[in-house]
Amino acid sequence: MTDTVLLAIDGPRATITLNDPAKHNRLDPAGLALLLAAVEKADADPAVRVTVITGAGEKSFCSGYDLGSIPAGQRKPEAANDSGFETVMDRIEAMRMPTLCALNGGVYGGATDLALACDFRLGVKGMRFFMPAARFGLHYYPGGLRRYTQKVSPSFAKRAFLLSEEFSDTDLVTVGYLDWLVDRADFQAKVAEIAGRLAMLAPLSMANMKRAIEQYAQAEPDVPAIRQNIRQCATSDDLREGLAALRERRAPAFKGR
Repeated sequence: MTDTVLLAIDGPRATITLNDPAKHNRLDPAGLALLLAAVEKADADPAVRVTVITGAGEKSFCSGYDLGSIPAGQRKPEAANDSGFETVMDRIEAMRMPTLCALNGGVYGGATDLALACDFRLGVKGMRFFMPAARFGLHYYPGGLRRYTQKVSPSFAKRAFLLSEEFSDTDLVTVGYLDWLVDRADFQAKVAEIAGRLAMLAPLSMANMKRAIEQYAQAEPDVPAIRQNIRQCATSDDLREGLAALRERRAPAFKGR
């Protein structure tokens, strides 16, 4: 079986590729472990000055976490919210050197936060975005909510999470989710241009300024209260109904409990 996550290191550039295009590069527990291992290896290499995270194929960058990989009878609160996914996204955000998410296609669910965990985001024309958490009753984890609010805006976070709004490629530039948007024919050249520029700059300066910028941007929310709300949603009838509706391809009937 082909590895669903690939790592290639070429001089100062590491490239991590989500490699399961037939399944829209979605991440199951095994793929998440491979992604974390690739991140750790790239981050530990002193020669690496930039890490590019991208996807295989031309349709999707990543469709997020595979909720179907969690058996219906084993959905504990932390499993339904997938704290392991949050841990990996936080680890990507904490990488020592700059990171570029090269979005080769649509981005959905948890993958929208994977992109935000990177320092820069390059999109390809024609890509789409949506965050479906409210469509099946899931309360998103604190790290992702922080990145949405901090790295884009509270307004964007509310449109994505509360309205479950779908965004086009140009919408994503307008709201500030994407730093660049290019034609597919120019995509790889733009990835190489940005990665090459990052690889040429002073690594100690970049690493320290990256951390300082992130520290200045930090807010201080009531995380214990947020996690309590997550547990409430994770054990709710609404989440069970939402996931059942997702499996059965029907509209959910939420009752607010």
